[in-house]
Amino acid sequence: MWKIKPFDHLILILGTAFLLTPVVLAIMSSTHSAVAIHTGGLFLTPGTEGPATYAKVLTRRGGFTGDVTGLSMMMNSLILGVGFAVGKIVLSMMAAYALVYFRFRFATAIFWAIFATLLLPLEVRIMPSYQVMSDLHLLNTYTGLIVPLLASATGTFYFRQFFKSVPDELLEAARIDGAGPVKFFLDILVPLSRTMMAAIFIIMFVYGWNQYLWPILMTTDEHFFTLMRGIKSILQVWVGSQIPDYNEAFALAVLAMVPPVLVVIVFQRMFIKGLTESDK
Repeated sequence: MWKIKPFDHLILILGTAFLLTPVVLAIMSSTHSAVAIHTGGLFLTPGTEGPATYAKVLTRRGGFTGDVTGLSMMMNSLILGVGFAVGKIVLSMMAAYALVYFRFRFATAIFWAIFATLLLPLEVRIMPSYQVMSDLHLLNTYTGLIVPLLASATGTFYFRQFFKSVPDELLEAARIDGAGPVKFFLDILVPLSRTMMAAIFIIMFVYGWNQYLWPILMTTDEHFFTLMRGIKSILQVWVGSQIPDYNEAFALAVLAMVPPVLVVIVFQRMFIKGLTESDK
């Protein structure tokens, strides 16, 4: 019988409350007017402006062109997050497959060269990356937003370790059945990697969704603005006596939390299984 430990549960409850308090403040404050937030601070109680505020940030057209809406910015963030996660999985699986199952000279050196890119995050190589995208005329494109983010070894490292744990008997059985490298990869390794793919997808989707600095450099066209940039642009408005639309910024922040939370909820079990299982 497991013993109930009240102190341990108290620590968990306090930790959960500590983490959820900013989220509750953002949700509740988004239901009040900007003037009320400016004069009274953040709120822990709901207001009456919630439906109007969320409808406004999703559908109201704004910006210099008058065509940008919160919904379009969410779509851009979604394209960036999904495109980055899917591209990362495909590229990482192919690189890891080559490193594990193909014998060629300097394979170990190549892996460590790829792994060394973890020491060079995008912020370190941001100006050269921008120059390359500019020379290729990929500014203000989804390709320019996504492709430079793919160049890191995180997914390659995880998939390499996963493939190395796959029993050699599967490869031998595939060879006996006449399966070539492509068929072995698609019919055996990819189905076995579903849990790992889900784990990498969650990590990379959240990373891509929360990108702020790179989209600012890559996009001058408002039609490619992401949700993170939209939140910042709202808070930068302070002309004369005009109060920034704090409630709209909080509403966009709440909306920005929804897709990552849904992805984690949907893939939660596969995420945990993909990071913890070792026997295939």
